[in-house]
Amino acid sequence: MTLESKIEAILFYKNEPLEIKKLSKLAEREEGEVREALKNLANSLGGRGICLIETDTEVSLATSKEARDFILKMAKDEMSREIGKAGLETLSIILYNGPVTRREVDYIRGVNSTFILRNLCVRGLIERELDPKDQRLFRYKGSLSLLAHLGLKKVEELPEFEMLKNKIEGSDHE
Repeated sequence: MTLESKIEAILFYKNEPLEIKKLSKLAEREEGEVREALKNLANSLGGRGICLIETDTEVSLATSKEARDFILKMAKDEMSREIGKAGLETLSIILYNGPVTRREVDYIRGVNSTFILRNLCVRGLIERELDPKDQRLFRYKGSLSLLAHLGLKKVEELPEFEMLKNKIEGSDHE
């Protein structure tokens, strides 16, 4: 496998901006080699549906300029649909356990929740913040607009919040 292919796979899997230093470690190559491979990868992605977005320190895969209108139309169609059972389940996990990492949501649901979390963020139902314990991770919490939509002033006003929170905290200690 070429270094370019390895980098593309890592960026696709991570699905978020990565520091080039971290990418070098994951690819098991020197930073200079990775920067050169990023140039090659960016050139090979020209005219395709995805592109590389780079800063001095980070890199990410993104939708290309050419595919932008198509993707925006698709996203608009997506947003007009209901969030579904998986979305409601994920919202419940975030509201009653939050703030939580994607990994914690995945563990509770038993499946990958990346798409659902992205969808809920785009809809403005949840917000993403850096995890103070591990700056490499994000934590998700209910947005203020979600609380307003639910008619709540704070998350503690959710039905049976205290009882469920105590059960959750009790099960963490067992």
